[in-house]
Amino acid sequence: MIELDVESEAYARMKVIGIGGGGGNAVNRMIEAGLFGVKFVSINTDRQDLDFSRADDKVQIGKKLTKGLGAGANPDIGKMAAEEDIDNIRKAVSGADMVFITCGMGGGTGTGAAPIVSKCTREQGALTVGIVTKPFNFEGPRRMSQAMAGIAKLRESVDTLIIIPNQRLLQILDPTTAFEEAFRKADEVLYSATKGIADLITRHGLINLDFADVRTVMSEKGDALMGTGFGCGESGAELAAKMAISSPLLEDIDISGAKGVLVNITGGKKITITNVNDAMEAVYAAVGGNANIIFGAVIDDNLDDEIYVTVIATGFGKKDEFITKQVVPGELFAGENGGLKPPVGRKRKPAKYQRPIYREIVNNDRYPENIEKPTFERFPKTDQVEENWHKEDLSDQPE
Repeated sequence: MIELDVESEAYARMKVIGIGGGGGNAVNRMIEAGLFGVKFVSINTDRQDLDFSRADDKVQIGKKLTKGLGAGANPDIGKMAAEEDIDNIRKAVSGADMVFITCGMGGGTGTGAAPIVSKCTREQGALTVGIVTKPFNFEGPRRMSQAMAGIAKLRESVDTLIIIPNQRLLQILDPTTAFEEAFRKADEVLYSATKGIADLITRHGLINLDFADVRTVMSEKGDALMGTGFGCGESGAELAAKMAISSPLLEDIDISGAKGVLVNITGGKKITITNVNDAMEAVYAAVGGNANIIFGAVIDDNLDDEIYVTVIATGFGKKDEFITKQVVPGELFAGENGGLKPPVGRKRKPAKYQRPIYREIVNNDRYPENIEKPTFERFPKTDQVEENWHKEDLSDQPE
């Protein structure tokens, strides 16, 4: 009898690396939800926080620098802590074909250490995907400023970067949502993005993808966007796809500018080839004929007639972007096994899919602070460390 060794090199080895407090929380959420086929690594300067991690491997960085007490929301400390324990980081992230790096941008450890960790994974040949969050507006202009500088640095050292704007979650959550629950929803979005990609490789389905397919769409593709959607019944697949491509998480950017698109269609045993066709026709209509589109259809025995669609669009240019009209609140909530679901008491509404409005915008790739300029430029910078953090990132810009 032939036995298959899932640890052999014939199978893509994937790791999820959570960095800092936000990244550690996201990793714990993924483990609780039962994310299949990946190993988890948690990296932190805060020893107490690390003790609560459920990750397979834990790496405390900056032991001498921070004495296990965290980075104090200072990205420079996070960076130096990672450099202090670079050998331990390399050891923990080794042996992976694909790595997901997740953290909450704007603090100290995640913002400062994530670019160092991602450089290590790419040096080892792993396809590296960053999935990070931008702060809620109520977290303050300084945190947003640090987040944008950290995102600019991370962008240079990952293959694909997915940025989740937490403020979009706040706009569509029920007004009575508890403070802690708002941050938990952000963790669920990070989980959905990671699961949407990983399941295409690890789960058996109607239409399977291999690691080479995913690498084709995500290797060295720059910024990416993620959308999720759900539907039920005969037209559920089409509805789910349209909901995903007009998701609030797209942050006013339409997917018609994408160079590559990865689509995960998940349903129960009742899912049909017609369902898959309906979903993909909706995606093709929105993306156009120039993008490289790959997709997989995954079977989940826990589902009945529900269909979930996750869309990852990659390779966006920086000079021209697209904006879409406002979508119906509540479209974000899709997922399975504890993923994003409609809030209690709120009825599901059909997505209002509308064609994008084209607009030329300023190139903010090298000027990350311009993205949030109306907010944090109202406040004077008094912290010398933060000023140095930005000078380092923007020192090569033209006068």
